[in-house]
Parts: sequence; structure tokens; C-alpha cells
Amino acid sequence: MTDKNTASPTPFPAASILGYPRIGRRRELKKAVEAYWAGKIDAAALDAAAKAIQLGTARRLTGLGLTEAAAVPGSFSYYDQVLDAAAHLGAVPARFGNLLDADGRLGIDGYFTLARGTKEQQPLEMTKWFDTNYHYLVPEIGPETNFSLTSNRIVEEFEYALANGFETRPYLVGPVTFLLLSKASDDAPAGFSPLSRLEDVLPVYTALLERLAAAGASWVQLDEPALVVDQDTPADEIQAAVARAYEVLSAAANRPQLFVSTPYGALDGQLGTLAATGIDALHVDVFKGGVPSAAALAGLGRKTLVAGVVDGHNIWRNDLAASAAKIAELQKSVATLAVSTSTSTQHVPHDVEEEAQLPAQLRSWLAFADQKAAEVVTLAGLLANPDAARPAIEEATRIIDSRAEAGGVRRPEVRNRTAALTDADFNRSAYPVREAAQTAALDLPPLPTTTIGSFPQTAEIRTARARANNGELSTGQYEQLMKDEIKRVVELQEELGFDVLVHGEPERNDMVQYFAENLEGFDVTVHGWVQSYGSRCTRPSILWGDVTRSVPITVEWARYAQSLTNKPMKGMLTGPVTILAWSFVRDDQPLGETANQVALALRDEIADLEAAGIKIIQVDEPALRELLPLRKADQAAYLDWSVKSFRLATAGAADATQVHTHLCYSEFGAIIDAIDGLDADVTSIEAARSRMEVVHDLEAHGFGRGVGPGVYDIHSPRVPGEQEVTELLSTAVKHVPSRQLWVNPDCGLKTRGYAETEESLRNLVGATRSVRAELLEAAK
Repeated sequence: MTDKNTASPTPFPAASILGYPRIGRRRELKKAVEAYWAGKIDAAALDAAAKAIQLGTARRLTGLGLTEAAAVPGSFSYYDQVLDAAAHLGAVPARFGNLLDADGRLGIDGYFTLARGTKEQQPLEMTKWFDTNYHYLVPEIGPETNFSLTSNRIVEEFEYALANGFETRPYLVGPVTFLLLSKASDDAPAGFSPLSRLEDVLPVYTALLERLAAAGASWVQLDEPALVVDQDTPADEIQAAVARAYEVLSAAANRPQLFVSTPYGALDGQLGTLAATGIDALHVDVFKGGVPSAAALAGLGRKTLVAGVVDGHNIWRNDLAASAAKIAELQKSVATLAVSTSTSTQHVPHDVEEEAQLPAQLRSWLAFADQKAAEVVTLAGLLANPDAARPAIEEATRIIDSRAEAGGVRRPEVRNRTAALTDADFNRSAYPVREAAQTAALDLPPLPTTTIGSFPQTAEIRTARARANNGELSTGQYEQLMKDEIKRVVELQEELGFDVLVHGEPERNDMVQYFAENLEGFDVTVHGWVQSYGSRCTRPSILWGDVTRSVPITVEWARYAQSLTNKPMKGMLTGPVTILAWSFVRDDQPLGETANQVALALRDEIADLEAAGIKIIQVDEPALRELLPLRKADQAAYLDWSVKSFRLATAGAADATQVHTHLCYSEFGAIIDAIDGLDADVTSIEAARSRMEVVHDLEAHGFGRGVGPGVYDIHSPRVPGEQEVTELLSTAVKHVPSRQLWVNPDCGLKTRGYAETEESLRNLVGATRSVRAELLEAAK
């Protein structure tokens, strides 16, 4: 056992990573969790699957060279790391009642209840984790929240790994970040700040540290990424909270050594605050945040600086020569240096070596989680023997240089087109002109109903796609099966009474990958799964070259769907910013340039959809908020190019063509000007889980175009009753003029089952009819 009083404490490992993908190399955790939810396996089987993944991770990372004690992070989670912190702290909202068992513990069922809700209660709100596509669950904290140690899971996970020969490094979201990411509970008084409960959570953290020390942990990792973000909370309050938190935790009588990690950007002014506390090691994101000055590092004294020089967020091979230079610069300023990743590698797939179908040259440019661990080991070797890493550095430089000359990376015809753009290419007619043309063309009722795009992807659809990919179905056979599903979806929407229909997207495996497979400049993976939230995983595509469209992508599917109905059928496209955000994007040119290339491909697709008779076209941008820089000084430049790329994609549409967009799981108030700047005719926005919070932002802003705040939370299996939807709609019409309002779910229905979907949509239409009737009666 190691604690702060040990005469010879365990040194921080020279090479480590902040975290590792936790879903399993073949999504074993996703399958086990979903089987548990479905009642197909019991809690013991779920626990066994989780332990197998954790031991597999430890073996893999040890084999890659992370062999020192505590080099392997214990960053496993059944669902979400913020939820894990809430579970350990007992932060259970009163609206859920008592989820604790007889021993005062929050068991696995209570844990999942917070994540997924119940028939009566909505789950915790969900939003994006910093500037990533990962979603976390937002704790609800009020003056009444009773903090206590209600879970021992990370201690038990550490003990299990130790019993099997691996001393891992337990991980928990740090106290300041936990409170800054929380929201005030519904019962909290106006102006209440969860950060005001810091003194009440610190004893629980202290008790957990003491348990980990007793179990034999030499190091524990506390993650404080909120310190790299410009917060609404005054900086001096955060500084005081950081100083107090780590004064208390470092003073614990019996604790492991404290390692504080600060991923996703530059720590800036909080570096000195943390350096002055009694922590034992501090991580800084050198890859994204740059090398701190010698003056900023002076306060560390004998503490270990852990340099995040390997990008944990993207998949490109590390420029080892540039990283070596950063390490050499840091060695001049600190007493003890270690090497790590900039962030957890939970944001990238497991292993590029499993993607044998990718071109060999492209594979050589890439580094997934396993390769990043190996890069960290290589760079850590510089600390002991600079000459030993020289061959690896030279090879990395040669491979990186080869990218610039590779075919397809730069296409003259694409670059000539973007260079020729003028202001006129980014602007449509004034909205009143468009509104009049669209009203005449569409003739929709008040509160028009629609869905976001996708309908449930059944086992039959997935099987048909797999059989087509394996050559068991001909192209004609596969297309007929997809048309049969489209016909079913259209008939269902007609029967339910929707006003604007969608074709359901059965032919699409993923809203980004589908386009990546049909645009030049992309490649896709087979096993490159990354966790988005809970058990939901995505396979981000690889955008490595200049982007262009050679043939229409969605037109024939939309044309067929429109032929089945007299109601408007939406054409469905994914916007340029979301395609970038949910792909691994080339790092050799500005993102704005790449976004414009994608936008021009989409502009061509919109023109073809219009020619096919499609009068409404939705260009989804759910990730607009996701890429927003964490520092306010950098945000204006991002919002400028991101908004322009959307306008470039859509500005060629005719006045009578109604352009929709969709955004989800973001703090919309922070970017309401940008949302307005998109100049979409209709914007649908997540609102059900947050109980219509967004309508206050819309009202305050004076948002003047069509808007559909979601009334059905599709990220939970619960079915909202008609009365619940009616109440949400009634709230919306109090703050947004009814002539602007649309009615829709929060997001696409791809992950839901048909039974719950049909019942929920039926309630949505029923509630709309009730509120319409009330509006008509009030207008008399």
C-alpha cells in the first residue's frame, strides 16, 4: 500500500495514457449491457463481461509497454464517467425516489435508472462532453442533495485487477469538474450554484481515497477538464474551489498519491493554482494547449509534470520529432517529467492493425488507441535515452511527409472551386420572401408535425445490409428490400397523421458513414467503433483527402419515397460541420477549408433533390455546438466558418424550397446567434429531456423562423404519454409564436424499437391536435 506518508512512494509511471476505450474490441460491453436491459442475462453475467473487458485492457496495455505500476488507467465505465461520479457521491435527484438498497448503495439497476429513466421519470439530461462527440449525463444538484459514499465500485474494480496481477490507476471525475458540469435541481432556489456544495462533496471524495489506499492503490487519477474551459462561473470562484478541493484531498491522512489530469486544452491560469496544492502529479494537454512557460511551471517544485503530447482525440500518427522537441523544452523547466496522451483514448478506436481492408499507405498514417500507447512508450524512452527513439522518430517524419504527395490528398479541381467562391454563394433571399413562397408551395397546418429523419433500424434491415455486403444479395434484391421498408414507413406516417414525411433512411448504416462511402476523400473502418453515449457506438469515417461528389447520393431514394405520397417528403442530408465532427478529419489544413469542400458536395446534392421534386430538404447539424472551442477567444472564428459552410451548402436552394436543420444535446443559449445565422427556414432542437429549457433562449433572442423544440426524448426507452407531450407543447407556445412552431421528436428514431416508436408518435400527433384545437378556440 502506498500513501502520502510512505517513505518511498511509487514514482508516477514514465509512460501512461489518460484512459482507454471501454466498450471492448468487438463492442462486448454494448452487447452485454443491452442483453441485461432486455432481461437476457443477469447481473452476474454482466459483471463477468465487464471484468473480462477490464482484464483484457490491462493485458493489452501492459503488452504495449505500459508496465510500470499504475501505468494502466482504471477508466472503465458501464455507461458514463460523470454518472459514475454521481453514483459514488450519492447524487440521486429526489424525483427518482429512493434508489439506494438496504446497505445504502446505488446498485446497477439504480445506476441505469438515472441513465435511462422510468415510465414516470425522465432520465438525467444529456449533453456533449467538451469538444467531443461523447455525451455525458448531467447531475442534478441542489441544497437538498445528500452526499454520501453510495458506491464502492472503483475500489472493487481496482481490487479485482490487483488480484489478477495488475496495479491499475483508479479514475474519477474530480470534484470541481463534477460540480461545474452539474445543473441546479428543479427545487433549487434561483441563482443556486452546484459549486457551492464543494465542502459537502469533499468528505465523500476523501473517504473514497482512503478506501483506495487501504486496497493498495499507489495513485489515483482525478479528471478536471472543466478547468480548461471558460466558464460562466467567475474565474476567481473556480480558482478558490480548486485550491480548497486539493488542499483538503491532499491533506487526507491516508490516501494514494494524487494525479490531476486536465485534458482538452490549455490549463492557463489554473496551472499555478494546482501547482501550489499538495497534489503529486499534474497532467497538462501539451498537444492542444501548447507547452506552458517556464514561469508557469515554476510552482510545481518536485511534483511530476505529465505531458500530454500524443493526441488522444484524433487518429493521425504522432509527429514524434515535434513531440520530442516539446519534451526537451519541458525538461528544462521541471524536476520530474512523464509522458502521456492529451486526452483519454476513449475517443478513438482500439487498433488500426484490425483494419486490413484500408489501403496500406493510409494505415501507415494512422494511430488508434493501441498505437497511441506505443507512441507514448516511445516518447517516454527519450527521458532515459534520447538516442533510443531516434529510428522511430525518423520513420514517423518520413511517413508524415509522404502524405502531402499522396494521390487524392490535393485535387486541383476541388481547390479551384473553393478559391472561386464569392459572398453571393453564401446567401439566400430574405426570409420573408422565402416564407411566402414556401407557404404557397406547401400549404401546411398550424403546428406541422414531422420526424427528424430515421426510423427504427430493425434486425431485418441490418441483416439485409450485411447480406448485401457479403454478396449474398444482389444490388437489385437489396434495393427492393429497402424500398419495401420505405413504403412501410411512409404508410405508417400517413396512418398516424403526420404532415411532413420522411423515408426512414433504411439504406443508411450511419448518418455520416453513408455519405463518407459515397464521397471521394473518405475511407471507412470495419472495427473502428467509438462510444457516443451509454451503449451507443459509432464508427467515425476517415476524411483524409480533398472531398468531391461524383454522382447523386440520396436522390433516387427520395424520389421513390415522394412517389408514395401526396404529402411533402423531406430529403435528408448530413451537414458539413457534423460530417467533420463525426469523422476523423485530416489535420493538414484548416477545418474551414475542409468544411467548404464538403458543403459544395452537399450543394450539388440539394440541386439534384430539387430537380427530383423534393420541396423540403433537411441538412442536419447536430454537432454544431460540439466543435465550439472551449476558450471564448477562439469561438468567433469557429462560428464564422462553421455557419458559412452550412450556408454554402444550402444557399443555392430556391426560395420555395424549405431548408430544415436539426441540432441536439447542446447548450443552445451559448450559440443562439450562430443557430440564427444558419438561416435555415426551420430548425428542430432537442428539448424534451431538458423540459423545454431552450424555448426561453429562443424567446429572449427573438428567433424569427420556424422552430421545432423536441417533445419526445428518443434516447430513452420510455414512452411519453399524450398529456406529457401536450404539456411540453403548451410550454412552447407560451414562449414562441405558434405560427413558427413545428412538432417533432428530439432526434432520429434509428435506435428505438417499432412498438415504442409507434406509441410515442401516436401520442405526439394526438397532443398536437389537442393544442391546435386550443389555439383555434383561443383565436375565436
